[in-house]
Amino acid sequence: MVLVISLEKAQLPNQGGDFYKTLGGGVWMAPAVDRDTHTVFFVVGNPSPDLYGVERPGDNLYTDSMVAIDLNTGAYKWHYQYVAHDVWDLDAVSPVILTEARDKSGQMRKVAIHGGKTGHVYVHDRATGELIRFSEAMVPQEAMWSLPTKTGARMLPGANGGVEWSPMAFSPKTRLVYAANLHQPMTYHVEEAQYPGGKLWLGGAFKVIPGEKQWGRLAAVNVDTGKLAWKVDTEQPLIGGVLATAGGLVFNGEGNGYFRAFDASTGKKLWEYQAGAGVNAPAVSYMVHGKQYVAVAAGGNTQLDFKRGNSVVVFALP
Repeated sequence: MVLVISLEKAQLPNQGGDFYKTLGGGVWMAPAVDRDTHTVFFVVGNPSPDLYGVERPGDNLYTDSMVAIDLNTGAYKWHYQYVAHDVWDLDAVSPVILTEARDKSGQMRKVAIHGGKTGHVYVHDRATGELIRFSEAMVPQEAMWSLPTKTGARMLPGANGGVEWSPMAFSPKTRLVYAANLHQPMTYHVEEAQYPGGKLWLGGAFKVIPGEKQWGRLAAVNVDTGKLAWKVDTEQPLIGGVLATAGGLVFNGEGNGYFRAFDASTGKKLWEYQAGAGVNAPAVSYMVHGKQYVAVAAGGNTQLDFKRGNSVVVFALP
């Protein structure tokens, strides 16, 4: 059974003009909360200006970092910075997942994991922030730390990832974390730029390279080893998010409108549905009267210019 709900006439609650002005163009990622230790974990975006680092000497803490704070007091507990003094727009943006993983000695530890725009999955000790491991690269990497130039320096995976915003999913049954990745080669161009008074402050530009193929990759990574278990490449870059179910399925959407289900252990495609617009949101699963449903939004994406839509599509599992 498939149910399509149009959001064209949906009304947002009247919160007042100031509420919407406050939201502006920003994006917020929900933090992860450990209720046993009363700890909140979140990731932090990149410093500004993005490319012109002269204006902000030093490591620029706590940008490009995972940060843990006390839930009750807001007191700092620990941080781990992935990229110090970032001039590549490799900010930490994919939400943190709390789970368990084996350390190098084989002991199971409580961990916080993050999918980076660098193309790695990072596994941290939840109590201390210690980096237990980072995964094999999920996408090609090339000249990653070459500094931007006036004429443009080529770098992979580019400013959009790796894992760009898209929430990952984890299955304790397979021990795999599933990540939607982008491969989008870019050149980085830097220029002197003073603060423009509340406007976008890049200090240059990052540009896709004409003629170079852009594509996506759904990757499954073993959290206990950091090894890639399987990968599925797609015609378009992936942005949106992943769902893993206890029934051994992984769901992921694409900008071309397809919503697909894969075998969680092997990556074999099992099913697909054409939603009519970019499926660039993470799916959710829920139960009603003992029956399982999977729902996903088909709204498209402006960042990668995927076809816009206004529907929520709901599927009933047999």
